[in-house]
Amino acid sequence: MRLAFVKCHGSGNDFPLVDARALDLSDAEWAGVARALADRNGPVGGDGLLLLTAGDDSHAFGMRMFNSDGSEAETCLNGLRCVARAGFEAFGIDAAEVKLKTSSASVAREAGLAPGVATVRTQVGPASIALADVGIRGALDQLPSDRAFTAVAMPNPHLVTFVDAIDEVELVALGQWCESGPALIPGRANVSFVEQRGPDLFVRTFERGVGLTDSCGSAMAASILSAALTGRVPFDADVRVFNKGGLVRGRAGADRMVTISGNATFLYDASIEVDPATATAGAPVVHNRREGEAQAWDAAVKALA
Repeated sequence: MRLAFVKCHGSGNDFPLVDARALDLSDAEWAGVARALADRNGPVGGDGLLLLTAGDDSHAFGMRMFNSDGSEAETCLNGLRCVARAGFEAFGIDAAEVKLKTSSASVAREAGLAPGVATVRTQVGPASIALADVGIRGALDQLPSDRAFTAVAMPNPHLVTFVDAIDEVELVALGQWCESGPALIPGRANVSFVEQRGPDLFVRTFERGVGLTDSCGSAMAASILSAALTGRVPFDADVRVFNKGGLVRGRAGADRMVTISGNATFLYDASIEVDPATATAGAPVVHNRREGEAQAWDAAVKALA
């Protein structure tokens, strides 16, 4: 089958995005498409596959997100901004309620983080800190780590710890342990190490179904909430959160609602032949490159340095 898609990214978290409102594929077929298009060694590459889906009486439209291994995530906040922008453009609106796999989110256009950078504000929650909601089947001290973790369901599961300096070897080791689906966390979890740099946060995440990633929006949201819950930042205070892919602005309320504002950058429009059954794809045909958007984001990231 031939699929049209937009290659996009939120804070460096990159995805092929498909308008799936008129497409009738099974979950297994979408998983195959995700493995084909989000394969880093494949013709497109990405941290997962985003789908713009139909809404309902309460939602203008919906979002689904499949990880690069074909598993489906409850949410993806960097991806949500990109899907929200696609939905805004499809319906000619500037704000909406979005249907997610197990929850909802409020989204709206916002003034740009930098010149030429399309920016979307998302609000999700209330996030749960109940261990059962995070998928923990025991106590956090049973993790193979001496560090203190905060468990957060955004609603996808996150384990967040604050460190003086991020040790990626340690992070990957713990992330891979969680990825194995141990008895303590059979559904797996995202693991984030966070440095507090003055009023800002810097986050590195081993993402469930993906691995070590340059950016994870829900992990940044979980990190802001964890920082507020542990007294590192005030509730309802704007915080800049950095990662290797860029930055977002965010804040957490005492009600555990989390707001994130960040880029939704469209890189190019393309089409591609995909065989979901074999999870393979041909070479994409690029119809339109959005060079101005890519350059605007690159300039914004360079200015941060």
